[in-house]
Amino acid sequence: MQNGLFKRHRTLVLIAVALLALAVVLHIAHVLIFRDPHHTIIYLFGDIAFLPVEVVVVAMVMERILASYERRSLLHKMNMVIGTFFSELGTQLLGELSPAVANLDPLRPNLCVAGNWDAARWKAAQGQAGQYPIKIDLDRIDLDHLKTLLQSKRDLLVLLLANPNLLEHEHFTDLLWAVSHLMEELAARSGFRELPSTDRDHLAGDIKRAFTRLICQWLPYCRHLQETYPYIFSIVVRTNPFKADPSPTVYA
Repeated sequence: MQNGLFKRHRTLVLIAVALLALAVVLHIAHVLIFRDPHHTIIYLFGDIAFLPVEVVVVAMVMERILASYERRSLLHKMNMVIGTFFSELGTQLLGELSPAVANLDPLRPNLCVAGNWDAARWKAAQGQAGQYPIKIDLDRIDLDHLKTLLQSKRDLLVLLLANPNLLEHEHFTDLLWAVSHLMEELAARSGFRELPSTDRDHLAGDIKRAFTRLICQWLPYCRHLQETYPYIFSIVVRTNPFKADPSPTVYA
């Protein structure tokens, strides 16, 4: 076992031994050249005394560097997961739910993202989306079709909720739970033609929750694409479900 440990760290051990040997050679050379062992010993003990401070400083710097790297790596993984959600379901779900929003028109300009948006425009759009009083009209949506769509993506939702990288992204996890809950509510009903008003209000509340969380996560996702993957952002802009005529075709 010890031999195996040595083999795994052989390079590190060899470097350490080489550096220690170099330090010994340099101190011996210092004594031979200047013929002053007294000052050589003084400098040696001075360096040794300062060594703990150097270790502390290096450790703090390395910790910050590693923490920053791990944070960037985690954000990259989370954005990949979020991108998968919107590619497979989120964007389509926005298109399915938006007709049910009776008062969408005043909010629509804040959802029609564009390539020339700057940080201030993104911030304003996200602020409006988070505070806008969504009103749902169930008569404007095909609940049977929505039920079929969500049930077809059940495995995707379960897989995303089980992803450990999302533990640090509370808002996106809330979105997944809201969509999953809406799926369960729709799946629990065999039909939607003769529902009492109280049950319709309940479903409207579930759709409102899911839609609100969708747009609040969709905007940061689009901003991330604009900054990191402009070629993906381009098609997201062209196929934006909030545009009057979304199309993947490039005209200009």
